[in-house]
Amino acid sequence: MTSAGREGATTGRRLEQAIVTLLEQRGPTATICPSDAARAVYAGDGDGWRDLMEPARRAARRLVTAGEVEITQGGRTVDPAGARGPVRIRRASPGAASADGASE
Repeated sequence: MTSAGREGATTGRRLEQAIVTLLEQRGPTATICPSDAARAVYAGDGDGWRDLMEPARRAARRLVTAGEVEITQGGRTVDPAGARGPVRIRRASPGAASADGASE
């Protein structure tokens, strides 16, 4: 594995953990934006966190597959593979582990 591949995997794990941690810090039905996780993981100044937006969305999709979170648009759970535009992330409802057929 190249150093870039290792860094990407490490960043992905950090983004997944940031998503879980941010949701744990909020109420049980609260949502976060993928940008919240990107900002939490980005170590620099300025708007470099924007480069982590797609990796944050991928991290959220992996967590959907694991049954840990749901991705929503307009307050409704959506299949992450078909989601376009702004999304929110929330804890998965009990028993909802990929029940909507969501996959990465």
